[in-house]
Amino acid sequence: MAKLVAVTIVVIAILSAIPIITHTWPGNISVGQPQDISVHGHLIDEQYSDTMIEAGVSFLASQILLAYFIWRYSNYKSGDKIKKFPGGATGLVVAAFLLVGTEVLALGVLGSKAWGSIYFTPPAPDALAVQAQAGQFAFYFRYPGPDGKFGPLHPELINEANANFFGLDTTNDQDSKDDIVTAEMAIPVNREIYLLLHSKDMDHAFYVPELRIHQDIVPGLDLSVHFTATKIGKYEIVCTQLCGLGHYNMKAYLEVMSPDDFDKWLKQEAALQ
Repeated sequence: MAKLVAVTIVVIAILSAIPIITHTWPGNISVGQPQDISVHGHLIDEQYSDTMIEAGVSFLASQILLAYFIWRYSNYKSGDKIKKFPGGATGLVVAAFLLVGTEVLALGVLGSKAWGSIYFTPPAPDALAVQAQAGQFAFYFRYPGPDGKFGPLHPELINEANANFFGLDTTNDQDSKDDIVTAEMAIPVNREIYLLLHSKDMDHAFYVPELRIHQDIVPGLDLSVHFTATKIGKYEIVCTQLCGLGHYNMKAYLEVMSPDDFDKWLKQEAALQ
């Protein structure tokens, strides 16, 4: 019976690895990453592949080792000498610590380039600044006007009934007068975007799979990422943090446009303010 269990473990482990290796699930459904439309996306995909390979090899090795021990030591008989692992429990803990630590360190080293390209490298001086605000249960976006400056925010002035989603004081703050606020996000293709993120109530997230951007948005923290989209199209922005009853419907759209179309769109939005 024990040997049957050992064989079953190995068979299940191997069968579970097949759809991951072939990127195909039962029913001939092809599974893979959505298209990459960002300059840094290939680095994220490479890190993802490295992580899957490392985790997959570790998983199979651990399952085969488990099956071996079940097969080898399941027929214990009274009077048989009990063998102990060198170093006992302490040796096992130390070995596990070194193994897992090495694994995590290796993944960190491999992923440092992808991580640094988004978070530790400053955006270009001519990057287009866009501010995104998340709140139950919608995203709003703000663009600087011709002066190139964002006006200050006044949380006490936020009034959704009056469409003052950011709390702008357009009467007294000169820099706020020409700010452009929209419910959808548009950007020019092949131009770096400096995205500023904040939440007005609770934890949210900004996730665009095609951009390989997934950033949690935490109240009280001003967060930022920068990226460059390389393909014209319309893509969904979703919140991946459970933020209340309306979380399922919290989404917006990102439209990547040609530079000329983006300029026209921005002028049209400015005229609606």
